[in-house]
Amino acid sequence: MTKGNEMLKEYDFSKGVRGKYAHRYARGTNVVVLQEDVAKLFPDSASVNQALRLLAQVAARKRAA
Repeated sequence: MTKGNEMLKEYDFSKGVRGKYAHRYARGTNVVVLQEDVAKLFPDSASVNQALRLLAQVAARKRAA
């Protein structure tokens, strides 16, 4: 049994490469964590994107005025 964050003996990362896929992951991912109250209003990425596009349009109009 392990306590807390201790690794099991059978886990062997001695040949692992730190960050091997980090660059590839960063190119295709843009993760944003919403706070709980906001997540209740926007249950999926499509609704978040729609709201942000509308906000960007309003901001652009305001700057142009």
